[in-house]
Amino acid sequence: MGKFIFAMLVASLSSTTYASGFKLSSPDIKSHHMIAKRYTYNGFGCTGDNISPALKWKGAPKGTRSFALTVYDPDAPTGSGWWHWIVINIPANVHSLAENAGKAGGSGMPAGSEQMRTDFGIHAYGGPCPPKGDKPHHYVFTLYALKTAKLKVPKNASAALVGFMIHANMLGEARFVARYGRHK
Repeated sequence: MGKFIFAMLVASLSSTTYASGFKLSSPDIKSHHMIAKRYTYNGFGCTGDNISPALKWKGAPKGTRSFALTVYDPDAPTGSGWWHWIVINIPANVHSLAENAGKAGGSGMPAGSEQMRTDFGIHAYGGPCPPKGDKPHHYVFTLYALKTAKLKVPKNASAALVGFMIHANMLGEARFVARYGRHK
């Protein structure tokens, strides 16, 4: 199922309206490259440092009042993928997140931002941790420019509900995909 979802995601890239020049990047994780162990999960048999990578963006569409960020693994063997990081209500005047901004407690996040519940059950960044022996999974980092200053969702809202609210308020999006896998 994850491969189907990823194929649909890739297909949607050609039909999604992108703001000209809206770009998301990371000095720590290069698009289409392998993710360093430093940014992978520490748990479930994985031994990474679970540090969120630094991210930066530019070229947000006119009218952007806030941003939302998601990190998603469409290849996770769950039937619905895996949400590794969800952040909403990033102020429109913010154009980067520092390395380890996604730590628990939110002290590294810009004022007003909220880390939502991930599939790890935490309100923080949870790095890649695919099953041993799987082909490298794809990790989709997506930044959404929103037409509202604040998404109003319950703190423990599901990723699906947050995603619905993001898409209902989206002006544009920017993304990159990186990979990570573990040998048997």
